[in-house]
Amino acid sequence: MEDRSTLTRYAWLSVAAAVVVLGLKLGAWKLTGSVGLLSDALETCTNLGGAVMALLMLRLAAQPPDDEHAYGHTKAEYFSSGFEGMLIFIASILIVIEAVPRLWAPQPLQRPDIGLGVAALATVINFVVARVLGGAGRRHHSISLDADARHLMADVWTTVGVILGLGLALLTGWVWLDPLVALAVAVNVLWEGYKLVGESVSGLMDAAWPEAEQNTLHAVLDEFRQDGVDFHAVKTRRSAARRFVSFHVLVPGAWSVKQGHDLVERLEQRLDERLPMVTAFTHLEPSDDPCSYGDEGLDRRGHPAEAPAAAGRTPQQG
Repeated sequence: MEDRSTLTRYAWLSVAAAVVVLGLKLGAWKLTGSVGLLSDALETCTNLGGAVMALLMLRLAAQPPDDEHAYGHTKAEYFSSGFEGMLIFIASILIVIEAVPRLWAPQPLQRPDIGLGVAALATVINFVVARVLGGAGRRHHSISLDADARHLMADVWTTVGVILGLGLALLTGWVWLDPLVALAVAVNVLWEGYKLVGESVSGLMDAAWPEAEQNTLHAVLDEFRQDGVDFHAVKTRRSAARRFVSFHVLVPGAWSVKQGHDLVERLEQRLDERLPMVTAFTHLEPSDDPCSYGDEGLDRRGHPAEAPAAAGRTPQQG
């Protein structure tokens, strides 16, 4: 199993970059008085808060399973991306509060050339760090690093939009473009926050694997169907980088326990080769027993084989 404690170094990189970029953007805002640059700085505040949360959650997620958390702590990463999404919502509200009054009372910009140069430098830093975090997130299947990288890239495009908007305001003299750009920034970051929160909720609700991973799973199962076995009641769920799957393995009734066990061992080894970070739970059943086909659904409650244990209870009583 991969040692995920090393992922915190990427979170520290994100924290350091957020501190530097926030200082640059606040300096750009002070130099120009631009509400567009202020909105950009407010979004960077969410980057810093999200980076700190990611650091804490990555450290927690890296802890091995224990008696109270037998399936590990990887779900902690969903709290990081969800928290970052909530920070984005707050930032978008603050941006609107700052920008709307400027629409009715635009203010001239001060020293825009220096301010825009500082903002451009901050954008370059964000872009480089986003690429590093995004690559690490994909390699290590970390939703925290992936969310941080996506948020930083959204920040990059936001700053590019702010710079272009301020450039147009300088060229045309339409200073009302500055608060208008700030409102566009608010809409952009709000959409990004919505996506982050949605993905976190999906993970916490034990959503099934993505389609590509499910296709790989069924491709592996198809390999073993050639040995005269079959599978049903396949259920998948994800927990940040970890993947869990359970299914029933139907083998000929004449097989010995050892034959069935050896098959399952080979199957689990093959799954580990094709799908890293997967934990499989299997249940052997004889393919020639009709009772083996009464529990193919997702919910096994009400299976005919359980009827004796539920004596005296009607189907309506569960």
